[in-house]
Amino acid sequence: MTRFSTLLTRAAGAILLASMLVLAGCHRGDTKVSTDQMKGQFDMTIQAYKSGQFLVDGAALSALDTGSHFAYLKDQGRLPKTVLLTRSDDSKIRKQHLEFMARMQLDYGFTVYYDDKGTLKRMNAVETKARDLEDYHAPVQSNDEMKGKEAGSSPTGRGY
Repeated sequence: MTRFSTLLTRAAGAILLASMLVLAGCHRGDTKVSTDQMKGQFDMTIQAYKSGQFLVDGAALSALDTGSHFAYLKDQGRLPKTVLLTRSDDSKIRKQHLEFMARMQLDYGFTVYYDDKGTLKRMNAVETKARDLEDYHAPVQSNDEMKGKEAGSSPTGRGY
């Protein structure tokens, strides 16, 4: 039977422990993946745009119009299973974008992934507060005083 010296056994144990600590320190649960490499893995890619809008196939759409686009795709039987949300040249991904995408994920049943500073994350629609879809241009509310008046009328009614 071969006996190993205690110094050799202790050194091997220390090397094993050190390598385990190094490997454990490298992995923190996050996976850094370049989204440019992953774009081909998703059924559809959407970019975040200004004021809660989205760039879908090069067109700037409001959240309501983006939801209508997904409704159309559902009617056509071409609804994507996975959607990647990335930042555009003009805007980063904001909380508003994530809330709109959470609503669409709940409504249409696809899975949304988004780029969070180089880390690809899967959106959890339950944890993200789903926001009602809204149009970008809200209707202008007119003042009660101005209803029924013409642009050229004066307060005295004489026209000058």
